[in-house]
Amino acid sequence: MNERLDEIRESALAAIAAAGDLAVLNDVRVAYLGKKGRLTGVLKSMKHVSPDQRPLVGKMVNEVRAEIESKLEERKSSLAAEALTKQLSEEVIDVTLPARRERIGHIHPNTIALEELEKIFIGMGYEVEEGPEIEYDYYNFEALNIPANHPAKDEQDTFYINKDIVLRTQTSPVQVRMMERGVLPIRMIAPGRVFRADEVDATHSPSFHQVEGLVIDKNITLADLKGTLEEFAREMFGADTRVKFRPHHFPFTEPSAEMDVSCFKCGGKGCRFCKGEGWIEILGCGMVHPHVLEMSNIDPKEYSGFAFGIGLERIALLKYEIDDMRLLYENDNRFLEQF
Repeated sequence: MNERLDEIRESALAAIAAAGDLAVLNDVRVAYLGKKGRLTGVLKSMKHVSPDQRPLVGKMVNEVRAEIESKLEERKSSLAAEALTKQLSEEVIDVTLPARRERIGHIHPNTIALEELEKIFIGMGYEVEEGPEIEYDYYNFEALNIPANHPAKDEQDTFYINKDIVLRTQTSPVQVRMMERGVLPIRMIAPGRVFRADEVDATHSPSFHQVEGLVIDKNITLADLKGTLEEFAREMFGADTRVKFRPHHFPFTEPSAEMDVSCFKCGGKGCRFCKGEGWIEILGCGMVHPHVLEMSNIDPKEYSGFAFGIGLERIALLKYEIDDMRLLYENDNRFLEQF
């Protein structure tokens, strides 16, 4: 038994010394000290040793185990230090090099235009309201005086989820929801994303943003509408901006109008930017139709109001002289970093 233990010890120590990495060293540990290891096999054979010899053999086995475990730990520490030294030499970092520059984002031109627009109307006492992008047909059309089979539905080429639910084509449903609350007077704007089945080109997109406004109070007239929008235009495009209202038709307003602003590039003289006309169309507006007020349980004999709708992308395109709407959505840093 002594000779067998000596042979195991010498063999184990030689294998430990020859181990070139931690994986090989672990294999040595398993081969000698594992459940099926050589030294473990000696312990399992103790039943064949005479009772009077068992304490002596047991002591010798434990001494060999302790020596092997000690050498394993020493070799493990040595190999770990060697591996670390090798890693540090291969992965050296030159701390004198300049740090990698972090790329910091900034506000999108659409958001810049929206924040400026909101600031203007908040300064005039308006509140900013939001509503769902997935809307009931009733709020998107019927409550805005656009019944079933109305031609205005065809104009908007709507995305329907089912016959009663639609991706909103305008943010006007937010106005209806505010009127239904019955808390008067109302002075609000409703910015948000809207959806129409438009072909993608330089001036159209199936998904874009609108900012619609609504005022409901006693004795509101067309003069209030014109004065409000004229002040907005001067704040947004410059103090010398002039406005022009052209008759139009919207189902939910009567009378209705399109509003143009004088070209802030040429001052109204005519240039490439305004296509030689001196004027640029920016929004639609009108006095809230009495039937729309009635459907929201507001008495049109006591209250009146006006509404307007602004295409946010149009404002951004005009303000920053961008000639293609697609640039706002293509995420090209060469374009976005200009703002």
